[in-house]
Amino acid sequence: MSEKLIFAIPSKGRLMEKSVELLKAAGLNLRKVGHERGYRGEIEGYDNIEISYMSASEISQFLKNGRVHLGITGEDLIRESMFNVDERVKLLKPLGFGHADVVIGVPSCWLDVRKMADLEQIALVFRKVHGRRMRVATKYMNLTRRYFADHGVTSYRIVESLGATEGTVAAGTAEMIVDITSTGTTIAANGLKVLEGGTILRSQANLIASRNAQWTPAVREAENELIEKLGA
Repeated sequence: MSEKLIFAIPSKGRLMEKSVELLKAAGLNLRKVGHERGYRGEIEGYDNIEISYMSASEISQFLKNGRVHLGITGEDLIRESMFNVDERVKLLKPLGFGHADVVIGVPSCWLDVRKMADLEQIALVFRKVHGRRMRVATKYMNLTRRYFADHGVTSYRIVESLGATEGTVAAGTAEMIVDITSTGTTIAANGLKVLEGGTILRSQANLIASRNAQWTPAVREAENELIEKLGA
């Protein structure tokens, strides 16, 4: 059994850059171990901590199954990948970057559909007229199902989005979407609007601990050192 704390860091993009900046500002300097393009690293002066570089979505899965102790990833990925979030992980600290809202977007031309309360009614009308349920394109299938159920929306079916979700309505492959947005500009540019009450989650990057990892006394000590530095 390893006595090192495994800390997962995003391997690319803005999340990686901001994570490195955050750690550096706390006096925690990262460096790669082995090949420069490798996926392992360390924090200078902390022999009891191992850095593992991986995608943000992988981090959420590894936190879920306990293969890493700590990780930095988006709350949207955490809440999408697991139902019983509080039983599997602990969100230690929101980090102030990686902001993205998970929202419901409908065509701007749906003038009578302005808020969540209108959605089930229009869905029932749509089904009566077209003989099928409205299609919702999304990568956030679990978040969508839970939010729609909480708001009494049942007359729909999910179409998994594998590309640019915001373009599916214009392409005719969906009637509405659930997607992430930072400014709303791209959604508006594709002829869509966000429903009132249609923000499912206001997400940002978080420092997160796995409840399923093996927390030995040595690993717990390393965690305490790390989160003290980060003010979590």
